[in-house]
Amino acid sequence: MSTRETVLVVDDEIGPRESLRMILSPLYEVHTATDGEEALRFIYDNYVDLVTLDLNMPGRSGFGVLKAIKDFCPDIEVIVITGYASLENAKEAIRLGAENFIQKPFNVADVIAIVGKSFERRRGNLNIKRLRV
Repeated sequence: MSTRETVLVVDDEIGPRESLRMILSPLYEVHTATDGEEALRFIYDNYVDLVTLDLNMPGRSGFGVLKAIKDFCPDIEVIVITGYASLENAKEAIRLGAENFIQKPFNVADVIAIVGKSFERRRGNLNIKRLRV
């Protein structure tokens, strides 16, 4: 088992999915899924710290996947990365538990910074939970 933090990249389009995999692989253990059902099967069977999630995919929508992830494990950080950015979509994603919202095409430096900040927030939240026990 790797000691690096784990990211699951969920996107039905190969270009953004592989770009994110290549961007994040030097820093994190990265896995990919091509749709929501594959992503959820992976999450149910494997430890995942953070998910990057497209909204518009065949089958279950990104919003449905986000809700299922948060219902299963609220500690998993979710960053929505979508080509269908709108204020309504951003508000709904945040309401369902996404920590951030990035519009495609994305900027590499922004992705690295946002993912890094999400991991910092996650570590802080987990430390607070441990102290409460």
